[in-house]
Amino acid sequence: MVKQDLIERSPVRNFEKALGGGVKPGEIGVIASKKGLGKTSILVQLGIDKLLQGSSVVHVSFNQQANHVMTWYEDIFNELAKKKNLDKAADVKSDLIRNRIVLNFNQDSVKTSQVARTIKALAEGGAKPEAVIIDGFDFAKADVKSIDEMKAFAREMKLAVWYSANAEGADKGLPAGLSAFAKDLDVVLFLEPKADCIQIKVLKEHGKDAYATDLKLDVKTLLIAEK
Repeated sequence: MVKQDLIERSPVRNFEKALGGGVKPGEIGVIASKKGLGKTSILVQLGIDKLLQGSSVVHVSFNQQANHVMTWYEDIFNELAKKKNLDKAADVKSDLIRNRIVLNFNQDSVKTSQVARTIKALAEGGAKPEAVIIDGFDFAKADVKSIDEMKAFAREMKLAVWYSANAEGADKGLPAGLSAFAKDLDVVLFLEPKADCIQIKVLKEHGKDAYATDLKLDVKTLLIAEK
């Protein structure tokens, strides 16, 4: 399979279709769940998909060192390349790495405004991203102003922004830790373990309330399952 086929046949296409087009420039999405269910895996898959399309991606991690984040990208790309029998996989991977920037911050000492300034400086230096992935951000430590700032920044820079969030449950509406930020969140997903998969539940999508989809993660690979 060549790279273009990988893009067109990616499970991310079904993921986006199920979410009204996914997270668009100027919007914020959040993937929430208990720890260890695959939030980072989904974020990395979304990042790789953007990179395959020639877009630049900034991956911001608040809970993992940069080398750990790079290992995630390496492992998931290798799994995808092997599964799809990708031609010239090593060359494709080299192209992806050139367009990916990994930043590592401590949330206790770095504010959202500082993260935004760093990304803006990168853009002004010629490395403007089309997507920003923010993993390990603790919404319990955040205030509404900080997410307001990120939403305004996403609109200004025309960025699609994805966060991960730890949450214990989401029986009705958004998880308690995200409800205060609801007005700034365009897409909110929740991962729920099942016997044979991890179900991706939609809690909010561009003004729509929760609804069912066929989106799942493979429990062995944590890759977005194909239909």
